Amino acid sequence: MKKTSQYVAKVPDASGHIDYSPEENAVWADLYAAQASQVRQYCANEYLQGLSKVGLSKDRVPSCADVSDTLHELTGWTVEPVPALIGFQRFFSMLANRTFPAASFIRDRKDFDYIEEPDIFHELFGHTPLLADQRFADFSECIGKAGMRARPEDYAWLIRLYWFTIEFGLTRESGQYKALGSGLASSPTELVYSVESGTPERRPFDIIDILRTPYRIDIHQPIYFVLEHADELFAAGERDLLADIQTARQLGLHAPAYPPIVKSA
Repeated sequence: MKKTSQYVAKVPDASGHIDYSPEENAVWADLYAAQASQVRQYCANEYLQGLSKVGLSKDRVPSCADVSDTLHELTGWTVEPVPALIGFQRFFSMLANRTFPAASFIRDRKDFDYIEEPDIFHELFGHTPLLADQRFADFSECIGKAGMRARPEDYAWLIRLYWFTIEFGLTRESGQYKALGSGLASSPTELVYSVESGTPERRPFDIIDILRTPYRIDIHQPIYFVLEHADELFAAGERDLLADIQTARQLGLHAPAYPPIVKSA
C-alpha cells in the first residue's frame, strides 16, 4: 500500500465525532448528489440495497460513530477513522476484527472527479453499503483473517483479491455489467468507464488469475473481473487462500496491462 498522502487525517473527539468545515460538508453534498443517479444506473442491486440500509446523510459528512451504530446492528461491524493510508498488517487486523478503517479526510475540489487515495466519501459511500450485507461483511472478515495468517511477503498477493472484488469488482444483472466494487461506486468517472467503456478487459472471476494480476492505484483499471453471481465471491472466502497464494506464486505474476510509471527527472 502507498505510504504517503498529500492529505492530513482528521482527528475524532472523545465521542468519535469529527468536526468538518462548511466547505468539506459542501464537497460531500456535491459528491453525493453527483453519484446518487450514477449508482442507481450503474451499480449492482447488492450495493443499492446496502446504501438504503445505511442511510448516509446527503448534505454533510456522516459521523463514523453514527454509521458504526447502524452497521453494528446490521452485521456486527464498526467504522474507525484512520490516517489516509495504513499498512497491510493493520488493515488485515482491523478487517479480522470486523472494523473497517476509514480515512478521515475528504478530498479537495481539485480532486473531485478522481482521487488516488481513499477519502471519507470513498470509505462511507463506497464501502459501508457492502458492509451492510452480511455476506459481503463476512467475506471482508475472511480476507482479514487470511491476512493475519499470511507472511508479510504474501500481503501484496492477498490484497489483489480484495482489490479486484470489494474495491473494483463487476457483476452481471440480466446480462448487463454492473459495478459492485466500492472504488467504482465512489468514483464519478471510473464508475461509468467500468461498465460502458470498450477499453478495459473484463475477465471471468477466477481466484488464481486475480492473485496473479498486478494493478495500479492511480489510473482507471485496465482489467476488471466479473462475478456471474455474488455466491462465487462468498465461496472464495471458504477456500484456503494461503494455499491459493502459493499456487499463484509458483505460476508467477501476469505481465502488467498498464504502462510503466514514468518518473520525472
